[in-house]
Formats: sequence, C-alpha cells, structure tokens
Amino acid sequence: MEQNEQAFHSKILLFGEYSIIQESMGLSVPYKNFEGQLTFSPTENLDPNFTEKSNEHLLNFSFYLKEKLENKELEIDFDLIAFQKDIENGIFFESNIPQGFGVGSSGALVAAVYHRYALNKIDLENDNIKENILLLKSILAKMESYFHGSSSGVDPLICYLNLPLLITSKNNIEPVKVSMKNGGKGAIFLIDTGLARKTEPLVKYYMQRMEEGTYREFVEKQLKPFTNNCIQAFLAGDHETLFGYLTKLSKFQFEHFKPMIPKLFNKIWKRGLDSGEFYLKLCGAGGGGYILGFTQNYEKAQKHLKGHKVEVLCAL
Repeated sequence: MEQNEQAFHSKILLFGEYSIIQESMGLSVPYKNFEGQLTFSPTENLDPNFTEKSNEHLLNFSFYLKEKLENKELEIDFDLIAFQKDIENGIFFESNIPQGFGVGSSGALVAAVYHRYALNKIDLENDNIKENILLLKSILAKMESYFHGSSSGVDPLICYLNLPLLITSKNNIEPVKVSMKNGGKGAIFLIDTGLARKTEPLVKYYMQRMEEGTYREFVEKQLKPFTNNCIQAFLAGDHETLFGYLTKLSKFQFEHFKPMIPKLFNKIWKRGLDSGEFYLKLCGAGGGGYILGFTQNYEKAQKHLKGHKVEVLCAL
C-alpha cells in the first residue's frame, strides 16, 4: 500500500450489538490487524478484477454522494471533481478488511473518502469536540447508508478517529481510554467462523422480534443492563464483575439470538457456558464473521477451542 496515503483500520464493537438500537451503551475499539486505503498502485499479486470492481464501486459511490449534495443532505461539501478525476485515473480502495465479518470494511472506505475529499472537515480540536463528533457521525452515517441502506455512523467514525469510543446514547459519544495490553492470564479473543454474512436481514429479524412485547421486555430488562454493566466493569478494570455479567450476556444471546449464531458454533458456545472457562458473544450483527470470546484463563480455554481459528485481541 502507498505510504503517502493514510490507511484506516477496522473496528470491533466489544459491547452493544443490537441493544444499542434500544439505546444501551456501546463500546467500540479500533482493530489494527486490518486496514484499507485509497491508492492508484496495487500491491504485487493483487487481482486486477479486484481493482476494477473497487474502482467501479467508487464511481457509483461518487454518484450517490453527488445526489446527496445536490439534495443538500450533507452538512459539508466534497471535491467531487477531484474524486471523479481520480476514479477516471484508476483509484481504488485496497483493503485486507474482510467483508461481511462485522469489522468495518465499509466504515474504513467511508473514512478514507471523507479524509481525502471533504472540503470543510469537521474541527475536532476545538472546545465543541462532543458536538462536533456527533455532527461528524451524522455525516458519515449518511455516507455509509449507501452500503447498508441505513447506518448509525459509528463504524466509519471509529475508523476515522482511530480511537476507542464509548456510546452512552444517540447524542453522547466520546473517546475513552481502553487498555488492550493488560498482562493477566485472561484474554479477549476472536473466533473466525469463515462465514461472510449480510447485516441487513439480521437487523430486520431483530426489529421484527422487538415488536413482540415479551421479547422487547427481555431486551429492556436483561440485555441492556447486562451490556451496560459489562462496559462499566470493563472500563473500570473490574474483571470479577465483568465476567459475572458476561455469563448472563452470553447466555441471553444463546437463548434469544439463535438466528445470529451460526449453527456450527452452537456447541462451542454452550461448552463455554457449561464449563465456565470462557464466554462467547456476537461480534457485530452475527450470522458469521467473527465471534468474540472472553476468558479469565486463556490456557484453559484453548483446550476447548481446538479446531477453531482463534486470534487473541488482547490480554486481560
């Protein structure tokens, strides 16, 4: 990848999937193992079909942005002339971020386009940083809606800022300090399901279930408090409380989010609950991609995880 063009990392939503729609808290962190950037020069052995498709994708995205600007639906302006000229000259988004895995592939692309072509970027260094973060989130949400039909703007915001973000409500998002290098025996890890998935049908299913009174009550009285307590304990470094609520959160998702958990992973999910050695939860919308795992003793958890593609995100 070119050194003179900024790369944007992927992200991981540690806590808040689905419940954040009902305004629970959410905590998202950059994931630096994957990144993408706009470039004219493909790296060696990159499939030419990929560059062509990406370039065409950017062209269609530029048409979408042009329409949004003409309808005065974006609060800033873009240098669309430069964008479309670069597209004519072969620019594309080179990325190793897997698509459909819930780690922000479209978010990184949106962040890159905003960074390169926005003419009056939102000032994030003045006294109104909280208000301006919300404004930037709104702009990025409208941009990312091209990819998903609708977007909260959180993913591209995290990719752009490259900072952990705490979401306490739709109108309150702020950077937080998150230590990802604790030296304990525990760990947060990712399981690669090897399955790509689409977010939209899973969110649609969830919204349909939320029309049921009983299900909605489960979310309000169980899922939201479990999520909020996990976040507060994680940020406080209180592992005892964290794992107490992770047990509840993992069990809730296992019982009430069956369509979001790939069938092949039901057994390992239940093994974690039954053994108490580790706990699994969705990473993003679920249905494939990655599954998040938490353990207080990674060495013991590894014995249960044999045969799965596992990567440690950080020690605990």
